[in-house]
Amino acid sequence: MGDARRKIRYNSRPTRREGIMSEADQNLLEALLDSWDRNNTILINLLHAIPQDALEIRAMETSPSIAQLFTHIHYVRLIFVSEDAPEFARDLPKEEWAVEPDRGRMAQMLNDSAKAVRDAVKNKVETGQEMNLHYDHPILLLQHMIWHEGYHHGQIKLTLKQAGRPLTNKEAGPLTWRIWMRKKK
Repeated sequence: MGDARRKIRYNSRPTRREGIMSEADQNLLEALLDSWDRNNTILINLLHAIPQDALEIRAMETSPSIAQLFTHIHYVRLIFVSEDAPEFARDLPKEEWAVEPDRGRMAQMLNDSAKAVRDAVKNKVETGQEMNLHYDHPILLLQHMIWHEGYHHGQIKLTLKQAGRPLTNKEAGPLTWRIWMRKKK
């Protein structure tokens, strides 16, 4: 089966015939992009499930507020796009941990940065281009963002629980886990 010492290449590009992605490659890319879209939907759902007065809760006095965790997520998305796919960059917020009191504005910011990430990854994969600074493959940007945002999602829910304002599984399940598990019709 080949040389056991052969190293796996993580920067390989999708198999192409005459510069066009195969149908299997395109289907896989669409599934990965769908996971990114679902991740953003879950994040927006979480934002809307938190009572307005709870957005300023902090895990500790020196911790960022829940609202600041959302603006941080937006900022991180945009900074990685600007570094790795500047052709898809958006204007960066002046502050990483900004205070944005308007939940609707926050949701719009998250949708915009999610689109920037999606468009950058889709383009880089379809054209076979490498990321400019980080990641051996563009899909790793999606995976990094999902991991990063899941980490902060947990922080937000734990902060609410510590403050005596938990989101129950009954409340959170339809907004989160069910989004991941639902089949498209």
